[in-house]
Amino acid sequence: MRLDDTFTSLKEQNRKAFIAYVAAGDPTFDLSLEIMHALADVGADIIELGMPFSDPLADGIVNQMAADRALKAGMTTARTLDLIRGFREKDSKTPIVLFTYLNPIFTYGFAKFQKDAVDAGADGILLLDLPPDEAELSEELAQNHGLSHIRLIAPSTPPDRVKLLAEKAEGFIYALSRTGVTGGHSAPAETIPAQVAAIKAHTDVPVCVGFGISNPEQAAMVAKASDGIIVGSAIVKQVELNQANPAKAVSNFTKPLIYAIR
Repeated sequence: MRLDDTFTSLKEQNRKAFIAYVAAGDPTFDLSLEIMHALADVGADIIELGMPFSDPLADGIVNQMAADRALKAGMTTARTLDLIRGFREKDSKTPIVLFTYLNPIFTYGFAKFQKDAVDAGADGILLLDLPPDEAELSEELAQNHGLSHIRLIAPSTPPDRVKLLAEKAEGFIYALSRTGVTGGHSAPAETIPAQVAAIKAHTDVPVCVGFGISNPEQAAMVAKASDGIIVGSAIVKQVELNQANPAKAVSNFTKPLIYAIR
């Protein structure tokens, strides 16, 4: 598994993971592919690929607009898998995690999507609106067809639920630095070390922290307390502001953040 191998290698090197989020197909299919390669080339350890969806309820305005741009450019669930296939033609090592909602996956066919995603080269999936206890109520939704199921844990998650989510997690755990929707509009909370420690009490799965990380200082602070950091909206904003050459802008923006956690 690329995810497990990546975290094992990082641990051996005493390094933290840098996970970069981008929206599939933003601003176009071809430019999105260039962005993914640029992130891998500059040192991103894992790419989190947001699947464009009409109702991204967990996302702030930056990522909502990215999804809208991608949908208008013709991106679909199937085209997202095409994008992964295109990436795998040149990069067989960088793990890809899909960030999405249940609706488009269920419409595609839950089991079929997971199989097709694995065949395309995806490694994990974060289904924002499908918690594990609800998934277990359906034989179909409870099945795992080769994708690591990433779990979200928020600062407000009750201790008993932290235990449940941590024990069900695969690949890594996405720990939210704060409550709310995605976006770089507030600095990560100073309670992160205690939050990560509480999660790690129930699992050996790596814990990575995201939401609100937008500069090297924040990146370095969060990395000290976790196994890695996740940067999304701040990268997506670079795409929004530089649609003529987004790969270069994303690369220039991301380099200092990656350097800060090395």
